[in-house]
Amino acid sequence: MAKILIIEDDQDVSFSLQSYLTIEKFHVEVASNGVEGLEKLQYYQYDVVILDWKLPDITGIEVLREFRSSGGKTPVLMLTGRQEAADKETGLDSGADDYLTKPFHAKELSARIRALLRRPPVFQSDTLRARDLVLDVKARKLTKDGREIPLAPMEFALLEFLMRYPNEVFTPEALLNRVWPSDSDASPTTIRTCIKKIRQKIEPDEVESMIKNLPGVGYRLDTD
Repeated sequence: MAKILIIEDDQDVSFSLQSYLTIEKFHVEVASNGVEGLEKLQYYQYDVVILDWKLPDITGIEVLREFRSSGGKTPVLMLTGRQEAADKETGLDSGADDYLTKPFHAKELSARIRALLRRPPVFQSDTLRARDLVLDVKARKLTKDGREIPLAPMEFALLEFLMRYPNEVFTPEALLNRVWPSDSDASPTTIRTCIKKIRQKIEPDEVESMIKNLPGVGYRLDTD
């Protein structure tokens, strides 16, 4: 089930979109302003973002530019009442993948979402590096200074995720959302246990781990 984030301040519009797309078998979350939308994009992963141009705090264009400048790759569909070609050009040049002018038919929206979901995923390297660690995703192998370190499947998955997003902070809930299967009964305690095991394997003699725990916030893999 594809996961969609709607960033829209009009509660009637966001409720209608959420209701319709839920019926269409999408998993939908809503942010009511730009700041909240950026926060969700920082901590959670989505398959498509539906972004309103006119927001009460920062504009949709500002949200889009900030998201793209921070490395965000998720397809973004802009919603706006602006119909001028120059406005459409601004949206697309700022990083939007598609553009839908209000008013629109709900079926056209879902068709455009499906089209975005059919696009090939952004290339991701099969070899990840962090300090003296080398993770070969295809071979499912982790080495440190040339020495192989065995990892359990979820340990490997969690470390791979952290190495793909180095120096970024993720809450336990975000890690559960993005790494563990949706039908898993894992909890924040599971995250703590898994990270403890990874640390013991990759840094048995280190006083300070490269996987940082920020109390009350989450976890971050430092590469510096």
